[in-house]
Amino acid sequence: MKKTVIYKSNDCFSIKADFYGNSKDHAPVIVYIHGGGLVWGTREGISDEMIKFYNDNGFALFSIDYRLAPETKLPGILDDVQDALRWLKSEGPNEFSIDPERIAVVGSSAGGFLALCTGSFTHKPRAIVSFYGYGDITGKWATNPSSFYLQKDHVTKNIARRLISDQVITEASIEQRFLYYVYARQQGIWIQEITGINPKIHKDALLKFCPKQNITRDYSPTLLLHGTKDEDVPYEQSVFMRGALIKERVETKLITIPNGEHVFDKDFDNPVVQGALRQVIEFLQYHLSE
Repeated sequence: MKKTVIYKSNDCFSIKADFYGNSKDHAPVIVYIHGGGLVWGTREGISDEMIKFYNDNGFALFSIDYRLAPETKLPGILDDVQDALRWLKSEGPNEFSIDPERIAVVGSSAGGFLALCTGSFTHKPRAIVSFYGYGDITGKWATNPSSFYLQKDHVTKNIARRLISDQVITEASIEQRFLYYVYARQQGIWIQEITGINPKIHKDALLKFCPKQNITRDYSPTLLLHGTKDEDVPYEQSVFMRGALIKERVETKLITIPNGEHVFDKDFDNPVVQGALRQVIEFLQYHLSE
């Protein structure tokens, strides 16, 4: 069962989420946050296989849109994620048969980064799962030109700028915006584009947006998954995040996918991926138990 709702709106935009329920009453809920470098993506980006996988294992799913950069900067995007969690907790039980006290957040890539940010929210999820996310946006991997993207065809500033709108954007396909992302990574300006802050000059101002720097003892239990051959988001990002969580005695685990690339889970039927996904379900069932 799919139901689309608007969880946030004003005169300039409305932001949607898709709810996928199952036959279970008062089900625990996974809030899913899509990736796309914070500049593209949509709530519909989660695969049918993953939706069925979560539903079949007893979870309802709430896949959200959020405002995209560079038209909206990171503080506004984080506000959207917080508002989605608030809406689900306050309005969700009136719309769906869910338990608003049993909410986890799962995200992929940039969505994994946003998921990790929720561990520092005032109203935290019961658990966080980050697929190839990142905890530090001040590192050279993010603020310098990317050797991986420099291997791709050069994207000019003129081409990139034509892909930016003068309106608020809440949904965008990879075809519409990928070249803009490539340009930003090639130029080493991605972080400045999504935050409005120049990391070379105001690195300290970015620390409040780095999950790794904002871990407290009450941070949500966190499961990290990452492939060792990820050329978009370095595997070390999850290693460092795990270390920072352990230092604060937060429950955490890192599932390493040997030779796994970015978006390794698209190979859904791969036995290694299936094994990792079983561990995700076990983690979520444990932390979302009644």
